[in-house]
Amino acid sequence: MRIAGVTIPDNKQLAYSLPIIYGIGPTRALDILKAAGVEKTRKGSELSGEEEQKIRSLAESYLIEGELRREIGQNIKRLKDIRSIRGDRHSRGLPVRGQRTKTNSRTRRGNTRKTMTSGRRTLEKT
Repeated sequence: MRIAGVTIPDNKQLAYSLPIIYGIGPTRALDILKAAGVEKTRKGSELSGEEEQKIRSLAESYLIEGELRREIGQNIKRLKDIRSIRGDRHSRGLPVRGQRTKTNSRTRRGNTRKTMTSGRRTLEKT
């Protein structure tokens, strides 16, 4: 089964395979299955064509995949264009939402430790 250009695996339960789609998490997947009247333990290969169509239409009623990525990208670009603090931090690759950066931001700043070297200096030849 394909939804929004993403192939849903047939051998996994629907409650666990729907969150593969960007923009659908575990809670939204359960809401979609409940609205479609499909049990969460059923697998993609066990669905009838009508049930597949119902799940597909309910999932595509949300903002998912490319449209969601595009909107998020536009929001970040807008923040950069108006030169807001959040946009500036996006541009620099720093944490945006007020996290501590002195020690705990290795994933955003790069995995480098800015400590003093062992005291040896290299002399440049002129």
